[in-house]
Amino acid sequence: SPRTEYIYSHMVARFAAHFGRSPDRLGRPQIDEYLLFIRDVKNVSYCWWNQCVCALRFLYRYVLDRPQLVQRIPYGHRERHLPVVLSIDELRAFLAAIRSLRDRVLLTVLYSAGIRLGEVCRLRVGDIDSSRLLLRIRQGKGHKDRFAPLSPIALDLLRQWWLASGHPKELLFPNKKDPSRPISPSTVQRAVKIAARDAGLTKRVSPHTLRHSFATHLVDQGSAVYAVGVMLGHAHG
Repeated sequence: SPRTEYIYSHMVARFAAHFGRSPDRLGRPQIDEYLLFIRDVKNVSYCWWNQCVCALRFLYRYVLDRPQLVQRIPYGHRERHLPVVLSIDELRAFLAAIRSLRDRVLLTVLYSAGIRLGEVCRLRVGDIDSSRLLLRIRQGKGHKDRFAPLSPIALDLLRQWWLASGHPKELLFPNKKDPSRPISPSTVQRAVKIAARDAGLTKRVSPHTLRHSFATHLVDQGSAVYAVGVMLGHAHG
Protein backbone atom coordinates (compact mmCIF):
# COMPACT_ATOMS: atom_id res chain seq x y z
CA SER A 1 0.00 0.00 0.00
CA PRO A 2 1.16 3.62 -0.39
CA ARG A 3 1.41 3.88 3.40
CA THR A 4 3.71 0.85 3.56
CA GLU A 5 5.84 2.24 0.73
CA TYR A 6 6.23 5.50 2.63
CA ILE A 7 7.16 3.74 5.91
CA TYR A 8 9.70 1.43 4.26
CA SER A 9 11.34 4.31 2.38
CA HIS A 10 11.49 6.37 5.57
CA MET A 11 13.02 3.52 7.57
CA VAL A 12 15.65 2.73 4.93
CA ALA A 13 16.57 6.42 4.64
CA ARG A 14 17.14 6.65 8.40
CA PHE A 15 19.26 3.49 8.30
CA ALA A 16 21.43 4.91 5.49
CA ALA A 17 21.70 8.31 7.18
CA HIS A 18 22.88 6.71 10.43
CA PHE A 19 26.02 5.42 8.67
CA GLY A 20 26.23 8.11 6.01
CA ARG A 21 26.41 5.46 3.29
CA SER A 22 24.13 3.80 0.76
CA PRO A 23 22.59 0.53 2.06
CA ASP A 24 24.21 -1.43 -0.79
CA ARG A 25 27.56 -0.62 0.86
CA LEU A 26 26.42 -1.85 4.28
CA GLY A 27 26.30 -5.42 5.55
CA ARG A 28 25.05 -7.56 8.41
CA PRO A 29 27.33 -5.96 11.06
CA GLN A 30 25.82 -2.56 10.31
CA ILE A 31 22.29 -3.98 10.30
CA ASP A 32 22.82 -5.53 13.73
CA GLU A 33 24.51 -2.39 15.05
CA TYR A 34 21.65 -0.19 13.88
CA LEU A 35 18.94 -2.42 15.31
CA LEU A 36 20.71 -2.46 18.69
CA PHE A 37 21.08 1.32 18.49
CA ILE A 38 17.40 2.02 17.90
CA ARG A 39 16.42 -0.49 20.61
CA ASP A 40 18.88 0.39 23.38
CA VAL A 41 19.71 4.04 22.68
CA LYS A 42 16.64 5.40 20.92
CA ASN A 43 14.26 3.16 22.94
CA VAL A 44 11.85 2.86 20.03
CA SER A 45 8.55 1.05 20.42
CA TYR A 46 8.15 -2.58 19.38
CA CYS A 47 5.99 -1.33 16.47
CA TRP A 48 8.72 1.04 15.24
CA TRP A 49 11.29 -1.75 15.59
CA ASN A 50 9.18 -4.17 13.54
CA GLN A 51 8.59 -1.61 10.81
CA CYS A 52 12.34 -1.12 10.56
CA VAL A 53 12.98 -4.87 10.44
CA CYS A 54 10.35 -5.33 7.73
CA ALA A 55 11.83 -2.49 5.69
CA LEU A 56 15.36 -3.90 5.89
CA ARG A 57 14.18 -7.42 5.08
CA PHE A 58 12.37 -6.12 1.99
CA LEU A 59 15.33 -3.99 0.92
CA TYR A 60 17.95 -6.72 1.09
CA ARG A 61 15.75 -9.57 -0.13
CA TYR A 62 13.93 -7.99 -3.04
CA VAL A 63 15.75 -4.79 -3.96
CA LEU A 64 19.42 -5.60 -3.41
CA ASP A 65 19.05 -9.39 -3.85
CA ARG A 66 21.14 -10.17 -0.76
CA PRO A 67 18.67 -12.19 1.35
CA GLN A 68 21.44 -13.87 3.36
CA LEU A 69 22.09 -10.57 5.15
CA VAL A 70 18.67 -10.46 6.77
CA GLN A 71 18.17 -14.09 7.73
CA ARG A 72 17.11 -14.55 11.34
CA ILE A 73 16.70 -10.84 12.08
CA PRO A 74 14.34 -10.95 15.07
CA TYR A 75 11.01 -9.19 15.29
CA GLY A 76 10.10 -7.29 18.42
CA HIS A 77 7.44 -8.63 20.74
CA ARG A 78 5.18 -6.89 23.20
CA GLU A 79 3.15 -8.19 26.07
CA ARG A 80 -0.24 -9.33 24.88
CA HIS A 81 -3.16 -7.38 26.32
CA LEU A 82 -6.84 -7.55 25.60
CA PRO A 83 -7.86 -4.80 23.15
CA VAL A 84 -9.52 -1.69 24.54
CA VAL A 85 -13.26 -1.76 23.86
CA LEU A 86 -15.79 0.99 24.57
CA SER A 87 -19.12 0.14 26.12
CA ILE A 88 -22.25 1.36 24.36
CA ASP A 89 -22.60 4.21 26.87
CA GLU A 90 -18.94 5.19 26.47
CA LEU A 91 -19.31 5.13 22.70
CA ARG A 92 -22.36 7.40 22.86
CA ALA A 93 -20.49 9.84 25.09
CA PHE A 94 -17.50 9.73 22.74
CA LEU A 95 -19.55 10.49 19.62
CA ALA A 96 -21.54 13.21 21.42
CA ALA A 97 -18.29 14.96 22.38
CA ILE A 98 -17.08 15.38 18.78
CA ARG A 99 -17.10 19.04 17.88
CA SER A 100 -16.93 19.34 14.08
CA LEU A 101 -19.25 17.80 11.52
CA ARG A 102 -16.34 16.37 9.55
CA ASP A 103 -14.90 14.57 12.57
CA ARG A 104 -18.34 13.35 13.64
CA VAL A 105 -18.90 11.85 10.20
CA LEU A 106 -15.42 10.32 10.01
CA LEU A 107 -15.55 8.69 13.42
CA THR A 108 -19.15 7.53 13.11
CA VAL A 109 -18.30 5.81 9.83
CA LEU A 110 -15.11 4.40 11.33
CA TYR A 111 -17.09 2.75 14.14
CA SER A 112 -20.32 1.79 12.39
CA ALA A 113 -18.56 0.19 9.40
CA GLY A 114 -15.71 -1.35 11.39
CA ILE A 115 -13.15 -0.21 8.83
CA ARG A 116 -9.49 0.68 9.24
CA LEU A 117 -8.11 4.18 9.66
CA GLY A 118 -6.54 4.31 6.19
CA GLU A 119 -9.72 2.98 4.63
CA VAL A 120 -11.93 5.73 6.03
CA CYS A 121 -9.39 8.39 5.00
CA ARG A 122 -9.49 7.18 1.37
CA LEU A 123 -13.28 6.95 1.01
CA ARG A 124 -14.69 8.44 -2.19
CA VAL A 125 -18.16 9.62 -3.07
CA GLY A 126 -18.54 6.74 -5.51
CA ASP A 127 -17.86 4.23 -2.72
CA ILE A 128 -21.24 4.89 -1.11
CA ASP A 129 -24.00 2.49 -2.13
CA SER A 130 -26.97 4.14 -0.42
CA SER A 131 -29.57 1.78 -1.89
CA ARG A 132 -27.89 -1.31 -0.41
CA LEU A 133 -26.42 0.48 2.64
CA LEU A 134 -22.88 -0.57 1.79
CA LEU A 135 -19.47 1.06 1.57
CA ARG A 136 -17.03 -0.15 -1.04
CA ILE A 137 -13.56 -0.45 0.47
CA ARG A 138 -11.02 -0.18 -2.32
CA GLN A 139 -7.71 -2.01 -2.02
CA GLY A 140 -7.83 -2.58 1.70
CA LYS A 141 -5.23 -4.59 3.56
CA GLY A 142 -3.87 -7.30 1.29
CA HIS A 143 -4.85 -5.25 -1.80
CA LYS A 144 -8.40 -6.59 -1.67
CA ASP A 145 -11.68 -4.85 -2.38
CA ARG A 146 -14.64 -5.61 -0.13
CA PHE A 147 -17.91 -4.16 1.11
CA ALA A 148 -18.54 -2.87 4.63
CA PRO A 149 -21.92 -2.12 6.24
CA LEU A 150 -23.25 1.43 6.10
CA SER A 151 -25.69 2.31 8.85
CA PRO A 152 -28.62 4.68 8.13
CA ILE A 153 -27.23 7.12 10.73
CA ALA A 154 -23.82 7.14 9.04
CA LEU A 155 -25.47 7.58 5.63
CA ASP A 156 -27.42 10.59 6.88
CA LEU A 157 -24.24 12.14 8.29
CA LEU A 158 -22.39 11.50 5.03
CA ARG A 159 -25.14 13.30 3.14
CA GLN A 160 -24.92 16.26 5.54
CA TRP A 161 -21.14 16.37 5.06
CA TRP A 162 -21.44 16.12 1.27
CA LEU A 163 -23.75 19.15 1.25
CA ALA A 164 -21.69 21.13 3.76
CA SER A 165 -18.38 20.46 1.98
CA GLY A 166 -19.52 21.73 -1.41
CA HIS A 167 -20.68 18.55 -3.17
CA PRO A 168 -17.27 16.83 -3.63
CA LYS A 169 -17.00 14.52 -6.61
CA GLU A 170 -13.97 12.46 -5.55
CA LEU A 171 -12.52 12.19 -2.05
CA LEU A 172 -15.01 12.57 0.78
CA PHE A 173 -12.33 13.73 3.23
CA PRO A 174 -9.60 15.53 1.29
CA ASN A 175 -6.44 16.94 2.79
CA LYS A 176 -6.81 20.67 3.45
CA LYS A 177 -3.33 21.47 2.13
CA ASP A 178 -3.64 19.27 -0.96
CA PRO A 179 -7.25 18.35 -1.87
CA SER A 180 -6.02 15.73 -4.34
CA ARG A 181 -4.78 13.66 -1.40
CA PRO A 182 -6.86 12.11 1.40
CA ILE A 183 -6.93 13.48 4.92
CA SER A 184 -3.90 12.55 6.99
CA PRO A 185 -4.35 9.62 9.41
CA SER A 186 -2.70 11.74 12.11
CA THR A 187 -5.53 14.28 11.78
CA VAL A 188 -8.09 11.56 12.51
CA GLN A 189 -5.99 10.20 15.38
CA ARG A 190 -5.92 13.69 16.90
CA ALA A 191 -9.69 14.00 16.58
CA VAL A 192 -10.11 10.68 18.42
CA LYS A 193 -7.90 11.82 21.30
CA ILE A 194 -9.74 15.13 21.64
CA ALA A 195 -13.16 13.47 21.61
CA ALA A 196 -12.07 10.89 24.20
CA ARG A 197 -10.73 13.64 26.43
CA ASP A 198 -13.84 15.79 26.08
CA ALA A 199 -16.05 12.76 26.81
CA GLY A 200 -14.15 12.18 30.05
CA LEU A 201 -13.06 8.68 29.05
CA THR A 202 -10.22 7.17 31.06
CA LYS A 203 -9.51 4.42 28.54
CA ARG A 204 -6.77 4.89 25.96
CA VAL A 205 -8.83 5.34 22.81
CA SER A 206 -7.45 5.12 19.26
CA PRO A 207 -9.09 4.71 15.83
CA HIS A 208 -8.50 0.97 16.16
CA THR A 209 -10.47 1.02 19.43
CA LEU A 210 -13.57 1.90 17.40
CA ARG A 211 -12.95 -1.08 15.09
CA HIS A 212 -12.55 -3.41 18.09
CA SER A 213 -15.69 -1.96 19.65
CA PHE A 214 -17.67 -2.51 16.43
CA ALA A 215 -16.67 -6.18 16.34
CA THR A 216 -17.30 -6.74 20.05
CA HIS A 217 -20.74 -5.11 19.97
CA LEU A 218 -21.78 -7.26 16.99
CA VAL A 219 -20.67 -10.47 18.71
CA ASP A 220 -22.40 -9.40 21.94
CA GLN A 221 -25.60 -8.95 19.94
CA GLY A 222 -25.39 -12.50 18.59
CA SER A 223 -23.52 -12.15 15.30
CA ALA A 224 -21.31 -15.10 14.33
CA VAL A 225 -17.60 -14.52 14.87
CA TYR A 226 -16.82 -15.71 11.32
CA ALA A 227 -19.35 -13.26 9.81
CA VAL A 228 -17.88 -10.40 11.83
CA GLY A 229 -14.39 -11.37 10.62
CA VAL A 230 -15.57 -11.22 7.01
CA MET A 231 -17.00 -7.72 7.58
CA LEU A 232 -13.69 -6.64 9.12
CA GLY A 233 -11.85 -7.86 6.05
CA HIS A 234 -9.86 -10.57 7.82
CA ALA A 235 -8.36 -13.12 5.47
CA HIS A 236 -9.88 -16.09 7.29
CA GLY A 237 -12.88 -14.49 8.99
